Amino acid sequence: MAGATRGAGRGIAAALGEAGATVICTGRSSVSGNEQSDYDRPETIEETAELVTQLGGTGIAMQVDHLDIAAVRRLADRIADENATIDILVNDIWGAEVLKGGPPLWNRPIWEHDLTDGLRILRLGIDTHLITSHCLLPLLVGKPGGLLVEVTDGTKSFNDENYRLSVFYDLAKTAVNRLAYSHGHELQEFGATAVAVTPGWLRSEMMLDNWGVTEEDWHAALDPLRSDGPIAPPGFAASETPRYVGRGVAAIAADTRRARFNQQSVTSAELAREYGFTDLDGRQPDGWAPG
Repeated sequence: MAGATRGAGRGIAAALGEAGATVICTGRSSVSGNEQSDYDRPETIEETAELVTQLGGTGIAMQVDHLDIAAVRRLADRIADENATIDILVNDIWGAEVLKGGPPLWNRPIWEHDLTDGLRILRLGIDTHLITSHCLLPLLVGKPGGLLVEVTDGTKSFNDENYRLSVFYDLAKTAVNRLAYSHGHELQEFGATAVAVTPGWLRSEMMLDNWGVTEEDWHAALDPLRSDGPIAPPGFAASETPRYVGRGVAAIAADTRRARFNQQSVTSAELAREYGFTDLDGRQPDGWAPG
């Protein structure tokens, strides 16, 4: 689970834990320090690994900067020594939420953006995925049935028709969908599957902080009479926990017919309808539904 510290990565790791999986949780933020991280946040990979174990799986935390080729190769060597192969690789590496900025910075032409920040977005959102796949996919193709999941924002069909915030963000998120397609082209020869998965409006730790709520009282952000924080737009009502997309990934992993998803791009809501699972509150929210 590459990029398991928080958000969708933690949710996917947790859902795989619910299914009893052994999950190697990687990321830059650790109890040993998060100086390498682009975020000054409290979440750690150790917390994620502990959650995996609490939910019935086996969580293993390994601090890795997925832009550091040598570090990712060491990760691959360690996994090969201890486990020989892997069944699932989830590329959920991002880390550019701060760099993409808030709404005032969106929809500006490229020349009005900070070029260094923009190129960093591409490094964090694309290069990390390529480096991780290069180093770890050899451990996945040793036997048929492997699964690669590329996590992004927006399906191919949606992103093909909609400009996504800025040139840099747009390129990063559309590229990850294409990675699932191109990886799937190469992996099918080995009996493996690659699929791009996107959550809807994700109630990540950062998103909850943005609206000044917690998971327990997130509906408060929708109250038009709220006086203790910002009011979220109506679409927030269809938001989802990170576990929702995680359950979608776990469902694909458990599906003996998952090859039908090879090279495809799907949402957490589409997977919920396909497999019949729900979010933690029993709903099947669809943040991508028209309306």
